[in-house]
Amino acid sequence: MTESSPSDGDHDVRYEPDEKPPLALSIGLGLQYAALSAASIVLTPAILIGTVGGGDDYLIWAVFAALVVSGVTTVIQAVRVGRIGSGYILLMGSSGAYLAICVAALERGGGGLLATLIVLSSLCQFVLAAKLSLFRKIFTPTVAATVMMLIPVTVAPIIVGKLTDVPAETSPAAAPVTAGVTLAVMVAISLRGTATLRLWAAAAGLVAGSLVGGLFFGIYDVERVVAAAWVGLPPGAWPGIDLSLGPDFWALLPAFILVTLVGALDTIGDGIAIQRISWRKPRAIDFQSIQGALAADGLGNLLSGLMGTVPNTTYANSIAVADLTRVAARVVGVCVGIIFVVLAFLPKLVAVFVAIPGPVVGAYYIVLVAFLFMLGIKLLVHDGLDHRKSVAVGLAFWLGVAFQLDWIFPEYFQGAWSELLGNGMTVGGLTVIVLMNFVEWTGPRPRRLKTDLTLENQAPVDAFLADFAARGKRTPEMTDRLRAVGEEMLVTLTRREAEGRPAVRRHLLLVARDDGEAVDLEFASATDDTNLEDRLALLSEQVAGPPVEEEISLRLLRHYASSVRHQQFHDTDVISVRVGPAASL
Repeated sequence: MTESSPSDGDHDVRYEPDEKPPLALSIGLGLQYAALSAASIVLTPAILIGTVGGGDDYLIWAVFAALVVSGVTTVIQAVRVGRIGSGYILLMGSSGAYLAICVAALERGGGGLLATLIVLSSLCQFVLAAKLSLFRKIFTPTVAATVMMLIPVTVAPIIVGKLTDVPAETSPAAAPVTAGVTLAVMVAISLRGTATLRLWAAAAGLVAGSLVGGLFFGIYDVERVVAAAWVGLPPGAWPGIDLSLGPDFWALLPAFILVTLVGALDTIGDGIAIQRISWRKPRAIDFQSIQGALAADGLGNLLSGLMGTVPNTTYANSIAVADLTRVAARVVGVCVGIIFVVLAFLPKLVAVFVAIPGPVVGAYYIVLVAFLFMLGIKLLVHDGLDHRKSVAVGLAFWLGVAFQLDWIFPEYFQGAWSELLGNGMTVGGLTVIVLMNFVEWTGPRPRRLKTDLTLENQAPVDAFLADFAARGKRTPEMTDRLRAVGEEMLVTLTRREAEGRPAVRRHLLLVARDDGEAVDLEFASATDDTNLEDRLALLSEQVAGPPVEEEISLRLLRHYASSVRHQQFHDTDVISVRVGPAASL
């Protein structure tokens, strides 16, 4: 069987990505998506500029740039320009994960340093997108989960500061009451609301807190909203780019790269999720689409840096809306992106968000980072949390907290070391990467075979698997299963020549790993555009009758393998086959 199969049941999708719903429906859904996401896009740069005491001109510019970049990249995600974009509804918006390190960059080097760090770290996403097949075992879900859990720790001082951010002459009860109302509304709806209502929990909390703050304590900045023009351009407050690359740049760069890579892993998760709910019949995950999503994410960060605003990322709430409405047509994503860009040129509507009181914003982000922390926990559990990962993640998390709070020998880490090791995400991320790679390096060594992908090389592949089974003292039955899988995989992968298509010299890398009673085989090669998972799944839907010749290898492969997973990248394909003893099937 395969890891994704139509046996899971068809999805009740009204419009698939390639289909076009009525224009009125597309615009209506676009407005709904925009209403759910606009607050986060606007408030993240507003918090950043407000925390460092930036001027109004810079604030207005950063918000304007964030909306424009989010709109442009949302459209690109939907329409897929070349290899950039996923081809699905994946909303882009300002990322709160960068808040702490962006504050540090602004405080130490201003907007120029921030822009340079964002631009250079964004290049990592382009590299990751282009070579995702090579990096998939380095920047793993375990690494991403650890850094996700540390993001709330690094952002906590900023959030706590916003909770008390009210004018000096305001009533002492203003901050706790408005923050409490916001938190209570968001939590109550999140805990007891329906699936549809939960999507609006954040918006409801912001509205409730702002109403209480404005009506009872006068802390909602109505004057800002009244003074803002209906239509207009922002002031020319572009911060420029600082290319001096001083000590502050090198101290902060590792943190920016780590958060960027974690954001990329989050984008991978969102790319997988949106594919799973966008089609009526389940299909294998298209990793070329995920590479496109990463490239669009990198483009968004590059544009954010060049325009001097907060980096952006994919928003998971777009997946929930698509799942609820059962409309996955990419034209809806285009509508959302256009609405974001239009909103950037409507200062009065933007001012409605910027005027939200600090305690309301602080409470709003408390809930958001709480969900982010739990997302890290879920990611760990989903990836499998054995005793080795538990030690690595636990140690990395607490070292990150300790260095963030200067608990560990702070007198020895001053200057550049203070900036580098004073960031919990940097310390925790690097720690878990080192520990997990230590486990990999000191564990049973996998065996590898490199050869040309031709039927003439069946004998070397068979000998390699037989020798691997003998070294692992496998039973004769397990040895036969391994050899049979190797034979059927070779026949399946060389079908291009068998079908009379132009022969292209291709290479095969076969990696075999012991995993208890089972064996994991990995076949890496440049193959054609057909996904093996989908071909195996289609066998279940075909009518009864004698199989045609090309199906025999697929049916035998499905019989011998416990699972088959086919990851198609732009540069190579990786087919992972798990072979277990017959009793475990």
